[in-house]
Amino acid sequence: MNRLANSNSPYLRLHADNPIHWWEWGPGALAEAARTNRPILLSVGYAACHWCHVMAEESFSDPQIAALVNPNFVAIKVDREERPDIDAVFMKATQALTGSGGWPMTVFATPDGRPFFAGTYFPPQRTGQMPSFTEVLEAIDEAWRNRGPEAAESAGVITAALGELFVPTVGSEGRLDVWKVQQQLSADFDPIHGGFGAAPKFPTPQVLDALLVKGEPASADVAQRTLDAMARGGIHDQLGGGFHRYTVDAAWVVPHFEKMLYDNALLLGTYARSWRRAADHDPLQRWQRERVVRGIVGWLARELRTENGGFASSLDADSLDSLGQPHEGIYYCWTPELLVDALGAEDGDWAAQVFHATNAGTFDHGLSTLQLRGNPDAERLARVSQHLLAERFNRYAPARDDKVIAAWNGWAIDSLCFAAEIFGEAEWLELATDAAECLWAVHWVDGRLRRSSLDGQVGAVGGFGEDYGAVALGFARLASALGEPIWLERARTLLEVALELFAAPDGGFFDSAADAEVLFARPRDVSDNPTPSGASSLIAALRLVALLAEVPAFEERADAAAATVRGALEANPRFAGSALIDALVADEARTGLRPAVAVVVEADGAPLSDLARAAWRMAPVGTAVLTGKPGTEGFAHHFEARPEPGVYVCRGETCFAPTLDLKELRTALWSRVGGAAVPPPPAADAGCH
Repeated sequence: MNRLANSNSPYLRLHADNPIHWWEWGPGALAEAARTNRPILLSVGYAACHWCHVMAEESFSDPQIAALVNPNFVAIKVDREERPDIDAVFMKATQALTGSGGWPMTVFATPDGRPFFAGTYFPPQRTGQMPSFTEVLEAIDEAWRNRGPEAAESAGVITAALGELFVPTVGSEGRLDVWKVQQQLSADFDPIHGGFGAAPKFPTPQVLDALLVKGEPASADVAQRTLDAMARGGIHDQLGGGFHRYTVDAAWVVPHFEKMLYDNALLLGTYARSWRRAADHDPLQRWQRERVVRGIVGWLARELRTENGGFASSLDADSLDSLGQPHEGIYYCWTPELLVDALGAEDGDWAAQVFHATNAGTFDHGLSTLQLRGNPDAERLARVSQHLLAERFNRYAPARDDKVIAAWNGWAIDSLCFAAEIFGEAEWLELATDAAECLWAVHWVDGRLRRSSLDGQVGAVGGFGEDYGAVALGFARLASALGEPIWLERARTLLEVALELFAAPDGGFFDSAADAEVLFARPRDVSDNPTPSGASSLIAALRLVALLAEVPAFEERADAAAATVRGALEANPRFAGSALIDALVADEARTGLRPAVAVVVEADGAPLSDLARAAWRMAPVGTAVLTGKPGTEGFAHHFEARPEPGVYVCRGETCFAPTLDLKELRTALWSRVGGAAVPPPPAADAGCH
């Protein structure tokens, strides 16, 4: 019984031929459960998930397991990327019941969708204390038949308690001690390997961005050392560009090999902005940052870009070896012998040393992940890497999830604009524009934003708070880079709709829309995990649009929402990097460095002129840099009475004299109005190279 073949999710389509009679989540599945009084077997995963594929092959493809599932359960398969709301509420249940969570997530629920038993991966045979999936199915079936009322009562207790878990922690009163928060982060810093905490190690782009806001040496050092370690580690695809999702070790050596759009979209912006804070006397750090940025953009354009200009969601962790057998990470790993075969003896031996490919291997089966050691000759490294990448293209590539997700593309657009302006790459702005056009043409339907699309066909699921916030932010950033007001108008429209759909009584935001399907709890997570929360995404977009369109009400709304994320920031700043960025910018404003608008007036409105690039490179975090021709309309009053080329910087009600001089521009960008005179932090020079 094939209900998934026409799904808008490639992950669900992978299960279309399973002998299990899967349903998609929706009224039909719940009605069937109610009609038959059968419990729900809910399986949540995503296409790039290694263990999701393992469980699918071991259990969901097994006719004997299907013979247990089909008559006794209503089996529902969910793509967590398409339905983050379902994932969020059932993950809270799984964590509450088991003390941990992960994917694949396996939940058993009453016919009306209330969970009473949960876990993650279950093996086909009992392993130690872990029961087999068959044992779990038999036990749940027996319990439901013989003790159904007890299970329903347990589900009621669980769901009643879970509603409280979505209530944000209330923060302290008074001024936030941002230095204390930064010290909390430093206490979690791994001084040996970089990053925070122990294994597994995840990228934390928002946290690293936050540590660079003030330019304070100790915090900046934590960020830059982490960025260095990640760039050199096995988590970074040294040949093809981009980052894997996380590493299983503390030293960034062995990744979980899936490559996600959201990680790379966010890290692209972080590495581009960190280039601005690289010390003038450290050309190696600058070179490394630029290498990472160019690698991410190259990978996005080459391997994730879809036919209609959007970016696909991910690449799988697994791929086939030369014998056609699937292995995790096989596409990315090498041995010294394979390097010599590809490059010849001289370059192969050199590559083995530079990339730390050892005879014993740093991964499984004598294979090595590639890491960057020492300070190799840049030209030789580029030549060798290009040769090895071409050789790698002859391998079986990992499968791609072609689903276009609105929020992830919004973050990619935002970061592409930053990177294009900082490094002067017009083609990167074209990539951002094409992705934005895709979102507006496909995902904006009847005055509402949709979450995902596949092959140009939009899905039925409405956008979530993070979608509206991320896409509005990307559109607004594109408007400021190109000087095209249509993108600002669209960003403003998105936010006006979002304020109606997601508003919470305390001034914050829910993650799901007010008129969305009602689950047993309305999801609301104000922590970053691992992407910016819906609330933080909307706050960032509201602040940028408020500056560009001169909408004070948006700024006031952002302030109200910021108060609701403060508790999460104080409790665990590692998972509130976006809120910390916002708090640090607010702290700077209290000392006179309020977010400014830097209007770059060019005779031809060129977005990548030397003057525009200098402004993007030097501007403090929170600044809106806007480029356009004299008399450009659609950006409030920003181009009025400004006929001459130059940069016009206004901070609140204080405007500085327009300038064409880079030193004067830097002074205007960093001058504090009504606060103590504090010099700007050291940064990369603004000259265009």
